[in-house]
Amino acid sequence: MRRLLLILAALLLLAPAAPAAAAQTLTWTADNDVTRFKSAPATAAAGATTIVFENSEATGNTTGMPHTLTFDTSTPGYNHDVTLNILANPFDATGGRHEATVTLTPGKYRYFCAIPGHGTMVGEFTVTGGGGEPDTTAPTVSAQAAGTRNDQGAYVGTATVTVTSSEPGTIEYALDSGAFQPYTGPVAVTAAGEHTMRYRATDAAGNTSAVGSLAFTVVESGPAEDTTPPTARIQLAGTRNSAGAYVGTVTATVSATDTGSGVAGIEYQLDGGTWTAYTSPVVISTPGAHMLHYRASDNAGNTSAEQMSHFTVVAAPEPDTTPPVTAAQVAGDGTATVTVTVTSSEPGVIEYALDSGAWTRYSAPVVVTAAGAHSVKYRATDATGNVAPEKSVTFTVAGSGEDACPGSDIRDTVIIDGFDTGVPNDDTGNGCTVNDLVAENADYADHAAFVRHVEAVTAALVTRGALTKRQQGAIVRAAARSSH
Repeated sequence: MRRLLLILAALLLLAPAAPAAAAQTLTWTADNDVTRFKSAPATAAAGATTIVFENSEATGNTTGMPHTLTFDTSTPGYNHDVTLNILANPFDATGGRHEATVTLTPGKYRYFCAIPGHGTMVGEFTVTGGGGEPDTTAPTVSAQAAGTRNDQGAYVGTATVTVTSSEPGTIEYALDSGAFQPYTGPVAVTAAGEHTMRYRATDAAGNTSAVGSLAFTVVESGPAEDTTPPTARIQLAGTRNSAGAYVGTVTATVSATDTGSGVAGIEYQLDGGTWTAYTSPVVISTPGAHMLHYRASDNAGNTSAEQMSHFTVVAAPEPDTTPPVTAAQVAGDGTATVTVTVTSSEPGVIEYALDSGAWTRYSAPVVVTAAGAHSVKYRATDATGNVAPEKSVTFTVAGSGEDACPGSDIRDTVIIDGFDTGVPNDDTGNGCTVNDLVAENADYADHAAFVRHVEAVTAALVTRGALTKRQQGAIVRAAARSSH
């Protein structure tokens, strides 16, 4: 037994050590949307990092749509030292969840979805600090109030509270009994009275500090100095395709408001270029994915936080100005029944007019049984509104020469179960009137079967031009109200 224990101990000494875990984990998720990632990090610390990309049913992808997480390695202004291109969908071998280990360096990284039609799924995150062993230490966070104070130490008019953290990450604060909210810059407190500011910070590794607090008092004063930056907004306008991309051009209109000293100016930066004074709407027509940063300054020297809008422009297609090509084929010319089939070279709407009748939407071959000479006019309109020239065909129907309904119902109008529809009870071309074809006294399984029979008979008469759609509706409604 002692010998066996010595052998096991030796094997343990020879076994390789497990690789060190990455210092942090950054997670991206996606769902059915093709205009944005569902979630993504905004900051990170430099060093070894585990990248998790999940596009699964658990994250909301119920259609099986694939997405990629791709790091930009060419756009100026971003780090290009990480090559990452993960393709994920809920039905792949890992269920849509993938991991990769990379090493991040201080700076800014840009990421996007590389699948065509997903160009608006784009963003960026900032990396600060250095790598090393996994970070398990919470940051140190502090707050300080600033402003003009009176002899009692109270702040006159405004107390501006600045919260700082010893590490990059996120800071939250809560004023008095309010809820915690993200801290994005110094907080100006102007309400007179005693106040307590609570605060906490979370670093890029997810360590959260204990909650700190700062108590102070604000008293009323005269007009306060303007320390509030303007509010800047952007509006994008243009024609968008089904993937959300702008076709041809997009116009970006940037505006700003300031309730204090007034707006002094607006600046913008397109795709990492130089900051430029904004004087009029910016028109972007270059195909591809774009990022437009913007900010505003007021007359007191306050500058708003830099904001960003991302979008994709695709080239506009050449306009279609060519009308479709139409044709008509006549089958049975000179016989008892003639069928006219109309075709168009493009999808759209086909119309026809039998003899002197009104234009009617073509949905099936036109069957004509009325004896005599006839003509069918036809035309077509494609999906972009181009109309083909009107054409026509002529033909002759000889007639069957037989009376298919020798005991015809020859009442002047179509009458069902005593209800007069007002529709002329015309001969339909073979000796049978409309009432003969309705056949209200025939045997039917039930009332619904009779109504279906009337619908089928009148639909055929509409197709042949013997009835209008309005007349068909009157007959079908009479059948529905009948007791048959």
